[in-house]
Amino acid sequence: MKKRFLLYSLLGLLLLSAATPASVTTIFMIGDSTMANKDLSAGNQERGWGHVLGGFFSEDVRIENHAVNGRSSKSFIDEGRWQAVVEKIRPGDYVFIQFGHNDEKTDAARHTEPGGSFDDNLRRFVRDTQAKGGIPVLFNSVVRRNFGKNQDAVAADDVRSEKSTAVEEGDTLVDTHGSYLESPRRVARECNVCFIDLNHATKQLVESLGVEGSKRLYMWIPAGVSPACPKGRQDNTHFNVYGARRVAALAVDSIERRLPALASSIRRYDFVVAKDGSGDFFTVQEAINAVPNFRKNVRTHILVRQGVYQECVIVPACKINVALYGEEGAVITGNGYAAKPNGLGETMSTSGSSTMYVYAPDFYAEGLTIANTAGAVGQAVACFVDGDRAHFRRCRFLGHQDTLYTYGKQNRQYYEECYVEGTVDFIFGWSTAVFDRCTIHSLGKGYVTAPATDQGQPYGYVFWQCRLTAAPGVSGVFLSRPWRPYARVVYAECDLGDHIAPEGWNNWGKASNEQTAFFAECRNHGAGAATGSRAAFGHQLTDSTPYRPEAVLAGKDGWNPVANGSRLIGEQQR
Repeated sequence: MKKRFLLYSLLGLLLLSAATPASVTTIFMIGDSTMANKDLSAGNQERGWGHVLGGFFSEDVRIENHAVNGRSSKSFIDEGRWQAVVEKIRPGDYVFIQFGHNDEKTDAARHTEPGGSFDDNLRRFVRDTQAKGGIPVLFNSVVRRNFGKNQDAVAADDVRSEKSTAVEEGDTLVDTHGSYLESPRRVARECNVCFIDLNHATKQLVESLGVEGSKRLYMWIPAGVSPACPKGRQDNTHFNVYGARRVAALAVDSIERRLPALASSIRRYDFVVAKDGSGDFFTVQEAINAVPNFRKNVRTHILVRQGVYQECVIVPACKINVALYGEEGAVITGNGYAAKPNGLGETMSTSGSSTMYVYAPDFYAEGLTIANTAGAVGQAVACFVDGDRAHFRRCRFLGHQDTLYTYGKQNRQYYEECYVEGTVDFIFGWSTAVFDRCTIHSLGKGYVTAPATDQGQPYGYVFWQCRLTAAPGVSGVFLSRPWRPYARVVYAECDLGDHIAPEGWNNWGKASNEQTAFFAECRNHGAGAATGSRAAFGHQLTDSTPYRPEAVLAGKDGWNPVANGSRLIGEQQR
């Protein structure tokens, strides 16, 4: 029941984060299948470029994609779809408009004439948007991959039949849109609104890749690869995941140049993870696996979009310099625990229970929630960190016992404005770790830390200007106990809540630990900071300077994430 409650809490966090605050700008998208969101059933690999556009913007911009397969400017209006969009537009919102593929079709329900009804419909979209205080942006149609003369190129959009035989092609990319490409440009000039020539950009891309290489962009799927089209598919209009991401990137390049108000919200990532199909991958582990081994001197940036990812994530030692960025509501969660049977019927052990493992050096994470929902079942790790120079910024570590395992000996870890919760030894391990302006939250009576610092190591855990809080009614929480004899922990300039036990420190039942461990406080404040009843083997310091984060983390290479953020060592030293 406890485990289920924790999972529901994570889902509640996700639902709350899904609300759209007034400060968020919405981009409404109207268009056809080349822009539309797609059904993901049966492993469908088709994507519209609008489906993946959200992965290129920060969270102050929201994409609401109303594009629909098979629609022209006429049918989009006739079916009431445009009116539904108009009713949602707020001042300052954008409307991205891209039609043409289906306006070319000959059936009466969709056909329009360039220079006539097609232009009239585009004008209506522009006028209605402006009347609501919105900003219209006109795009022309993306290019069809039409090499040679193909009389069926336009009609083939609606067929999408499974194919297993080759299509004879020429060497030259031949336009199929004709005058329909000029209507958006003409109406944009007439109405003095932004026009983006996405046809020209995609034409250049397809031509640069050539006849064979350009198939990588489109739904050219070999037989036996996808359950959505087991006989294969040869489609020159609709994009796969890779193609949609490439086209969206081209659109973003133009948006950045032409729409300066949106430029500051643009973000570019090497990979995007999204449960709704708007990324390169559905799982975080797939993205990690795609990172080139030992990619030196540059970071690989990965966005994890909103969602609860129930998976075990491993960042192996060969995936160096990875940076994960979580949207609000991005949660990586698992429910392993030490006594739980593994796949071979053995117990997992503490180390085997973790939701996430970081073995690679120079790992960076921002905005992620990493959780273990196993509950009060003993040791159950949320995050196991072994790599040197690991930096977590504004991340949340949720668990119960042994939440955060700072495993790496001689390694340095920096936790900046993070939140860590648990009960017993919920921050533990060998590493040198600085917690800078973090919230450390006790869910029950226990021990905040259990360091295992090696003898001779100058630092263990340093809590710098942190805030120690607790759930209602919790008291008697110890600041630390020594997992190993030479454990070191210092709390400096922290706000200690009244849940902290008056004696502060515990010797783990071994008086000998009192002679070897170094537990200290310096200039703390708050209801739990009184030192009159502290255990005698604790130290009271007056100078916090040696425990400033940059001093603790510097090591021999001068690592300084306080001043340099996520920049790599080589960049910091230049």
